[in-house]
Amino acid sequence: MRYVAFEEGGRTRLGAVVGDEIIDLSPLTGAAVSVRAIVESADLQSKAAQHASNTTASRLPLKSCRLLSPLPDPGKFICLGLNYADHAKEGGHSVPDYPSLFLRATTSLIGPQDPIVAPRCSERLDYEAELVIVIGKRCRHVTEEAALDVIFGYTAFNDGSVRDYQRRTTQWTAGKNFDGTGALGPWIVTADEMPPGAAGLNIRSRLNGNVMQSSNTDRMIFSVPRTIAILSEIMTLEPGDLIATGTPEGVGHARTPPVWMRPGDEISVEIDGIGVLTNRVVAEAEDSTIAA
Repeated sequence: MRYVAFEEGGRTRLGAVVGDEIIDLSPLTGAAVSVRAIVESADLQSKAAQHASNTTASRLPLKSCRLLSPLPDPGKFICLGLNYADHAKEGGHSVPDYPSLFLRATTSLIGPQDPIVAPRCSERLDYEAELVIVIGKRCRHVTEEAALDVIFGYTAFNDGSVRDYQRRTTQWTAGKNFDGTGALGPWIVTADEMPPGAAGLNIRSRLNGNVMQSSNTDRMIFSVPRTIAILSEIMTLEPGDLIATGTPEGVGHARTPPVWMRPGDEISVEIDGIGVLTNRVVAEAEDSTIAA
């Protein structure tokens, strides 16, 4: 199943994508506007599957709907850095024996058709194509052998990074949390439709149609099961938590000369079995200051 949040006719709803149509799940989910509602409820998952197979269920053309972030409200959004050896090397890092970890704030997250915001205080906005794990079961101290059982599904992510701010301290939080820089989507694909552990998937990014990154999830240093085992040693993972699994080589800051995303650019992340996440880049508005 592919679960999606979308807007049509001025209403925000949840749906299931089948081919080039969206099956409206609003009769089941009510006013819920995040796929997290489905992730957290086995009953809703069962009813959604039945509803999607009902030939009389309301269907909408996918192209007529504005897609929203499928899960804008994760309990936690945990990110791995340097999880592809070639990416670690291109940034001047040694290959890690333990993952670099940081968190994403929800104010940094956007949907598949929202603009990525180039901040006015920096010109060094970079792209990062990433696979994201969606946790489906509350768990702690999960073994690698059992890790696949706690996964609800997967989606794509562009971990937009403001590199000069990222390097102002040894912690990466600043450069990874600018408003409107982390695109998620276009939908969540349930684990049963993907290879175990999302292994063997081609992952790439394109900037204005040009391939910038091209790799495979088999090249991750810490696999999906290993990542879950490591993180669940530290904290309880809960339904709706997101885990970004790192980006491969080819990012903008490692190129000569560097390649930064600029207003007017179009950036796409594509992962086999999931689809394409595409966003335009816009300049931060001059009137974006928020005061109490």
